[in-house]
Amino acid sequence: MKSPVKNAAGLTRCVGLLAVLGVVGLLPWLSHRDPALTVLRARSAEQEATEEALAAIRADLGLDAGPLSLLGRWSGHLLRGDFGTSWVSGHDVLPSVLAGLQVSLALMGAALGVAVLLAAALVAPVLVRGRGSAGAFAAMPAAVPEFLLAIVVLLVFGVWLGWLPTSGWESAEYLVLPALALGVPAGGLLGRLVADALPAVLEERWVELWRGAGVSRARIAGAALRRVLPPLVPQFGMVAVGLTGGAVAVETVFAVPGIGRTALGAARSQDLPLLQGSVLALLLLGLVAGALAAGVRHRLLGPALRDAGLTLPAARPVRAHPAVPVTLAAVLLLAIGWGLLRDPYTVDTTVRLAAPSWAHPLGTDGLGRDVLARLGHGAAATVGTAAGICLLSLLIALVLGFLPGIGAGAADIANALPPVIVGILVAAATGPGTGGAALAVALISWPALSAHAAALVQEVRASAFLTAQRAIGASPWWILTRHVLPSVAAPVARHALLRLPGIALALASLGFLGLGAQPPAPEWGLLLEESRAYVERAPWAALAPAVALALLAGLAVSGAALTQGRRVRRATSAPARKETPVGA
Repeated sequence: MKSPVKNAAGLTRCVGLLAVLGVVGLLPWLSHRDPALTVLRARSAEQEATEEALAAIRADLGLDAGPLSLLGRWSGHLLRGDFGTSWVSGHDVLPSVLAGLQVSLALMGAALGVAVLLAAALVAPVLVRGRGSAGAFAAMPAAVPEFLLAIVVLLVFGVWLGWLPTSGWESAEYLVLPALALGVPAGGLLGRLVADALPAVLEERWVELWRGAGVSRARIAGAALRRVLPPLVPQFGMVAVGLTGGAVAVETVFAVPGIGRTALGAARSQDLPLLQGSVLALLLLGLVAGALAAGVRHRLLGPALRDAGLTLPAARPVRAHPAVPVTLAAVLLLAIGWGLLRDPYTVDTTVRLAAPSWAHPLGTDGLGRDVLARLGHGAAATVGTAAGICLLSLLIALVLGFLPGIGAGAADIANALPPVIVGILVAAATGPGTGGAALAVALISWPALSAHAAALVQEVRASAFLTAQRAIGASPWWILTRHVLPSVAAPVARHALLRLPGIALALASLGFLGLGAQPPAPEWGLLLEESRAYVERAPWAALAPAVALALLAGLAVSGAALTQGRRVRRATSAPARKETPVGA
């Protein structure tokens, strides 16, 4: 018999999926623009937008029948395999979706190949030595966003070295750079997960017995990998889901005609039927990846462990010297502080694309604006927005931590939606902007914090001192506010703070795709997008925000590693934990 928590999680999961599908189906009604005007402009740019013409189009599309009728009509067509007709081209949506999906699947397959090769390269030294971990070498590529890596490989291998084509989709060589940009972060994450978990497994008792019995090193390595993989397979599924979001940015940078680029183009042109079909395809990819991960884990565990599950010993923390995050933070703060003293909006066309100099330490952009000034002011806005999202995520996590059934079910749906996909939906409904980008990131940034809060709540509630508090007559409100909540809030707040750089990177990725801050705002992702047009003439305009984003990623990795290392050392060196109430 399933537990109430599992039943609640399953119900919440179904409700969440239906809610997402409902939002997709209601996009024509939710859109901030008049869909009839979009269709009129697509059909005839010269026809006057009279109220009669717009009303006729609304009646033809069924937009005047109300949201429930619109949703029912869309659902009925969808069940029959009819994705509708493009408002811009007038062609059926389904062939366009299938064509883009075919390209994206090829790209994701190549990226997964790159990821597996990189992960194997990171794991092999640990298996050979039987100790150590992937360390910061694996953590860094895992933290670099795909759109930033795409710009870097395009500049280095496509523009400067000229080894590979930088755009299009004509032959196998056009696949190399996009697959690298998409696969390297995924491979770094997979390799780090496995390599960090392996040393603890190789120190388990059964490994020592097998070595004493003369079992070959290759067989022990295979058994250790089989021991490591089942608990990590859900994380692998999330990596596969992340590929669907990363594909949008990578396909945009390299002009690959995949489903991600199709969805982004449809959102920009307000071709809502094509956008609905593309988002459904991306959502389906994410759900299938999660289901396959669950199936693989089920298969690896075998019948004996399926009910009990399997956990790993505590992984060794990634090593990081305390000077690393301090140095990175100092460099970033210096650049931001210097830039805040300058004007980011002054246009001087006489110094367009000027090289770095004393007057303009990081050069100027295509309008003659100071890059350093725009970098500093953009950081202030981006980090401030990210801090607000962190606070909101923390509050949501603390609430859902006491409702594990609801939190787990909703988290499954949130984890299946990368920030870019949610950003596309929000932009289609409310228009691109900083507020929409912040809402998109906030909607999916809480699951990790919620899972952490739920685990802490369960641990604190099982503590002996709470039993004693109940025995002496303490009220539930007293126990909650004086003991449980303080024990949970502090560590989850630290966790939220560590996620601040990652949230800032997510906001930058939406800005890069045109879904976040709009010109002339000096947002880092937008700066990177604006510099693409003249990257060969003025590479410094692109390198400045690229290096800043890379430093931000490095700060996230090194700060998290340093905090984790201190926590592990404190736990291993401290005496047995006393059952002392936190609020006492």
